[in-house]
Amino acid sequence: MAPAHDEPRLDAGNKHQDHYARRLPPWRNAIRKTLIPIVRWETPYLAYMQEKLRTPTLDSYFAFTANLGTHTFFMVFLPILFWCGYTDVARAYAVDMCRMVHMLAAGVYWSGFLKDLLCLPRPLSPPLARITMSGSAALEYGFPSSHSTNAVSVALYAIYKLQGCRDELQPTQFMALQGLFYFYTVSIVFGRLYCGMHGFLDVVLGSILGAAIAVAQLMWGDLFDSWIFSNGYGPPLIATLVILVLVRIHPEPADDCPCFDDSVSFSGVVIGINVGAWHYAVSGFALDDPMPSTAPFSLETLGIGRTAARILLGVIVIFIWREFMKPALFKTLPPLFRILEQASLNLPRAFFLSASKYTSIPPLRDDDNVIPPASELPNMLANLAHPRKRSVSVGPQSAADAYETLAYRNRRRRESINSIDGPVPEESIWTPATSAAEKPSAPDDRLGRGKEQAPLGVGLLPTPMASRVHSYEQMMGQERGRPGSSISTTSPLLPSTNNPNPTPPPETDSDFAGEVLFSLEEAESEKREIFMRLTKPRVRYDVEVITKLIVYSGIGWLAVEGDLVLFELVGLGMGVRPW
Repeated sequence: MAPAHDEPRLDAGNKHQDHYARRLPPWRNAIRKTLIPIVRWETPYLAYMQEKLRTPTLDSYFAFTANLGTHTFFMVFLPILFWCGYTDVARAYAVDMCRMVHMLAAGVYWSGFLKDLLCLPRPLSPPLARITMSGSAALEYGFPSSHSTNAVSVALYAIYKLQGCRDELQPTQFMALQGLFYFYTVSIVFGRLYCGMHGFLDVVLGSILGAAIAVAQLMWGDLFDSWIFSNGYGPPLIATLVILVLVRIHPEPADDCPCFDDSVSFSGVVIGINVGAWHYAVSGFALDDPMPSTAPFSLETLGIGRTAARILLGVIVIFIWREFMKPALFKTLPPLFRILEQASLNLPRAFFLSASKYTSIPPLRDDDNVIPPASELPNMLANLAHPRKRSVSVGPQSAADAYETLAYRNRRRRESINSIDGPVPEESIWTPATSAAEKPSAPDDRLGRGKEQAPLGVGLLPTPMASRVHSYEQMMGQERGRPGSSISTTSPLLPSTNNPNPTPPPETDSDFAGEVLFSLEEAESEKREIFMRLTKPRVRYDVEVITKLIVYSGIGWLAVEGDLVLFELVGLGMGVRPW
């Protein structure tokens, strides 16, 4: 059995930002230090917006609709379009399934690439409350927003394609569909702000990345398809090798972040789709119009019953492949990896246990954010049916959250003694130099900052808003409640939905004096307490990377070829035969 997962080394972040300075190359750490102040600056404004807008109804709406921007939604929805999309109206979208998966894969990979490259945390909680139906989203870094990337890329591509079939739609239908895509995009992007999962920087850069991916697909997608389908097996092989290289060069994060897992999963899907679509196009089962590898389908010919059976069978086959293939690979791959490790041919990755350090892999839970195991489907459907069963959490939920919380607290402590000791560099080790009694009086500035050091823009805001934003800045980095626990919307930390203008808990002089006198021993104890409350990441095994590539390559192949051939063989197709 696998050894117990070691406790995190709490001394790694003992000197403010040293955890990231030690684990990241200097140029990556320099970019991160440049962007961190933006994340901190925007947090109180996000909290103010959340306070003004939050209602139980909006909480449920944005928690539920966030599922429409996830990898799982698109992985289930797009194959159905491909299997049952050869109709006069839907054809323009159905044949673009492969292209949309390419866009989603690019969005997941490059957003995950940037997340692990820069290791930027999500906006601090508190003061923000995080509203989510996903147990893994908060464990990822924040910059950029993958939801925003996915939503913008798919919506822009769909809107452009909608223009191509404008003559086939009634004017009201055309306007309604176009408006639906715009509304979908705004809802997903704004929902990430409302739910406290991302900041302005995250969604803006995520949206720009999504737009760039959509434009690239529209400009070069046809050229790529022509290349894949017209030159034998060489292009799919070259594309596969390029994807494997991209997987290999994915940056190592400073914390145990699941971004890499999603990137590997979608990379596997793209490999399977490229190979499957190419082979399906030459198999004799596919149509060449409007593009090679188009699945023959007619709702009038098959009827509703056979169409529903077609979809159900296709989904079942994919889940059966996943359920049987993963355990088989977990048993057969470790011995091979041990041989490669002895020959120094393994490719170790941080936070993944090498094969020589375990004898077997126990059943894994929560090991897949793209397609969950079949046993989890009833629970997922129940959550979707009852969106009010959302999780509203306050406090650090990941190692990145914890390190940022500690770093922000250290910054506040440095600022509190700044007027005594002079400016304190960000990289220096904080030590309490004076007692509270020696602190010069500053009746209008309890943290030892002059008005010129107030949060950017606060002095220019109306007094009520400036006061609320400043109170939320005071909350930043203060731990209350157990991370990840569900709390009511009337918690003292959160704006009550029954009281539009709640009063924040007062901060007493004794609280401030205790903060200044905070000793190094207490700081270490504080840090240990925060980390002990975090959900410990499960043990991750080196064979999981190859397993995901193989399993998801098979899923991609089944979606564009395997299931379609099966439909024809069992009487759920259009009767197309290559012989």
